[in-house]
Amino acid sequence: MGRGNGAHPDRAPGGGIRRVVLGSFAGALLEWYDFFIYGTASALVFGDLFFPEADPAVGTIAAFATFSVGFFARPLGGVVFGHLGDRVGRRSALIWTLLLVGAATFLIGLLPTYEQVGLLAPALLTLLRLVQGFGLGGEYGGAALLTIESAPPERRGFYGSLPQAAASAGIMLGTGVFSLCDWLLDEEQFLAWGWRVPFLISALMLAVGLFIRLHTEETPDFRRARAVAASRPERPPLLELLGRHRRNLLLALGARLAETVSSNVVNAFAVAYVGTQLAMEDRVPLNGMLIASAVGLLVCPLAGRLSDRVGQRRVYLFGAAFAAAFAVPFFLLLDTRNALVIGFALVIGYNLGPTAMFAVQPTMFARMFGTRVRYTGLSLAYQVSAILGGLTPLIASALLAAGGGTPWLVAAFTTTVALLSWLCVHAITPTPPTPTTPSPRPARRPTSAPAPR
Repeated sequence: MGRGNGAHPDRAPGGGIRRVVLGSFAGALLEWYDFFIYGTASALVFGDLFFPEADPAVGTIAAFATFSVGFFARPLGGVVFGHLGDRVGRRSALIWTLLLVGAATFLIGLLPTYEQVGLLAPALLTLLRLVQGFGLGGEYGGAALLTIESAPPERRGFYGSLPQAAASAGIMLGTGVFSLCDWLLDEEQFLAWGWRVPFLISALMLAVGLFIRLHTEETPDFRRARAVAASRPERPPLLELLGRHRRNLLLALGARLAETVSSNVVNAFAVAYVGTQLAMEDRVPLNGMLIASAVGLLVCPLAGRLSDRVGQRRVYLFGAAFAAAFAVPFFLLLDTRNALVIGFALVIGYNLGPTAMFAVQPTMFARMFGTRVRYTGLSLAYQVSAILGGLTPLIASALLAAGGGTPWLVAAFTTTVALLSWLCVHAITPTPPTPTTPSPRPARRPTSAPAPR
């Protein structure tokens, strides 16, 4: 408790911020786990189970199409839960997102296959994927803000990166479960029932995450904003966001593209590319992503800590530049068909590009929007741009086919998007890192935001 007493009177004390971080991380872990196991299953089994009449390559594309539809529901979820989070509270919104994503994931594990019920199977799969996407649409902004708004101003980059590490933990956990099933079961057993295990065990994680979030407090920033709003009329968060923060919203949308596209190329498309196009065992890319995500658990807080010293914008610029420069070398390394080299490519490609950007993203974006619209702003910036991220495996599969099985069109697509994002980040008004010793004068605190409140 002593650590928090001298940091800032409006911040959570040491024990309080630890509880907030745990609550944000636990819920985000479940939701990222749920979302990533769907991507892995799309690459490995959904084509055979739900689209068996198609050519294997076409079946993979069809499976990735259902993967993509969840991203179209995410902006709607961002608006709905952003409004709830900005008006009612971050905590309330996060409880609902957790329930929706957890329930949809569990039900996917119970679905009948095409062989059992025909076209109803892919229809139900698509519906549950939409529910998953709708729930996750409100998760990103809330989990990040719950931590950032409770942290000392001079350490918001570090604390904001901790819930982001849940993405790497979700990949590691989801990939690890799939790898374990692949190791313990033969192909027939895995296709018959083994693929359901990762989805069904999410029920246990849902119970734990829900318990933690029900015992998490609301953020100090939100409580102060609501106290001010109670004394004056206010517009709906979405209207105020579009009216006063339109430029920053557009820049955040563009900045986000490099992270979401490069991430989905590495952790979704590359898994299918190595297993299908290069005809290697599925465990090669799965094990590679397992290691990459484990490293990501360390990279996230390190990038966040660095951003408190040099600013989130500089760290993000580095990540976007790396994603652009590494696109071609990434596929050259995959094409060696050497398991160790492929693992190295996945570790480097995942961590120095998308993970570096993802770690500092919420803190950088939070400083671009006022407290009363911050949940909506973060959610929209993240989820609208996520549509292209969700389409990335589908686009990449089509570009691979157009390129005659060579990945260079995919690499060119990744590089182009990353350069666009670099330009958007460069155009964001720089925010200097917060001094290590926070000012005792509350009047100086709003100077960290590049946009007027």
